[in-house]
Amino acid sequence: TRDMFDRNRVRECPDLVRVVVAIDPSGTGGADDGGDSIGIVVAGKGADGRAYVLADYSCKVSPAVWGARAVAAYHRHGADRIVAERNYGGAMVGHVIRTVDPTVSYSEVVASRGKIIRAEPVAALYEQGRVSHLGALSDLEDQACLMTGEGYMGDGSPDRVDALVWALTELMLAPAMRRLAIG
Repeated sequence: TRDMFDRNRVRECPDLVRVVVAIDPSGTGGADDGGDSIGIVVAGKGADGRAYVLADYSCKVSPAVWGARAVAAYHRHGADRIVAERNYGGAMVGHVIRTVDPTVSYSEVVASRGKIIRAEPVAALYEQGRVSHLGALSDLEDQACLMTGEGYMGDGSPDRVDALVWALTELMLAPAMRRLAIG
C-alpha cells in the first residue's frame, strides 16, 4: 500500500552488503511499438539485514539502449550482479548485456509460477517493514499498488514490479531458499 511505502521511505540507506540490478525484459523494439516497457530496478541489502530499493530505470527503448542502461546502473550503484528473467527473450537478454559489457556478473532466473504467486513473499517483506524505498519511486509504487490477489489491475504488464520482485527475491529470499535446499 502507499502507506507501507511512505512509512518505510528513507533519504539515506546504511552500508549495503549486496546490490543487484534486476531486469524484466519485454519484446519491445522501442517507444513506437505496442510492446511493454523493460523493468529495470536496483535494490540492495543493508548491513542491517533490510532491503533498500535504490532506483527504477525502467524504460521502453530498443535492446541496445536498455542493455546500456542496465549496465550503467550496475556500475553506478556498484552492483554485484545483474539478474534477468529468461522466460521472455531467452538468451537474447544475456547477449544484450554481454554485448555492452562482458565483465558484468550476470545470471538468469526462470519464472515457473505466476506473477502473483512470485510477488506474495515480496509483499510479505513489505508488510513486515523489511523493505524501504530510497526517496520516491512514483511509477514503481503506482504499479505496485495495482497488484492484487486477483492479478494486476493496470494496463499492460507490471514490468517495474516484476523487476522489483526479482531483485528482492535475489537479495532477501533466495539465500534462505538455498540454505533450506542444502539442509
